[in-house]
Amino acid sequence: MYIGRFVVVGPELAAYRVSSRSFPNRQVVARDDQLTVTPTPDAPESDNPYISYNCVRPADGGQSAVVGNGSHVDPIAEKLDLGYPARDALAESLLALDYEKDDYDTPRVAGVVAGRTAGEGSEAGERDRSAYIGTVRKDALLVREVSEPTLVATYELDTPTDFDFDAATATAAADDAYELDFEHAVCAAGVRVGDDGVETAIRNGD
Repeated sequence: MYIGRFVVVGPELAAYRVSSRSFPNRQVVARDDQLTVTPTPDAPESDNPYISYNCVRPADGGQSAVVGNGSHVDPIAEKLDLGYPARDALAESLLALDYEKDDYDTPRVAGVVAGRTAGEGSEAGERDRSAYIGTVRKDALLVREVSEPTLVATYELDTPTDFDFDAATATAAADDAYELDFEHAVCAAGVRVGDDGVETAIRNGD
């Protein structure tokens, strides 16, 4: 089954995979502390605005991370840096940028793995290990908190759905996402937010 680009989000961990029939010549590269989807050196030139973007970006001083399939990743991270709750950062950014205006009305998908030290009402030093997932489609904006791994994709599985995904590290998350039995895998990224901050990993096609 072809489900296009997708994110899997759970407490502390997330993954993102590019699956593409039209633009397979892409890779994930590390740029400073963020991961970026970009054409490979041998890719044909294209003016498509949706094929290159940051797909993983740390936020909130390394206490959270954002994953997603487009330019909405940046404003989500910027809102988290400003102190927005993860739910609001996701909802406002997805609504503002809306679904992609391509031939398929492709949804935007995103997730936030929160690792912020909990504040008022919690024990000192306790960490907020919440996670949120969201999508904006032509017909809906969906944002929800998740306590178990949850997947949302641009096609077919375009509503957040519980998903069996038991990776424990960023590297395992990237590898497992790439190897999932969905068609046309191109590249993947994994991220884990723990006590030591944000850990990321890359899996590019062979």
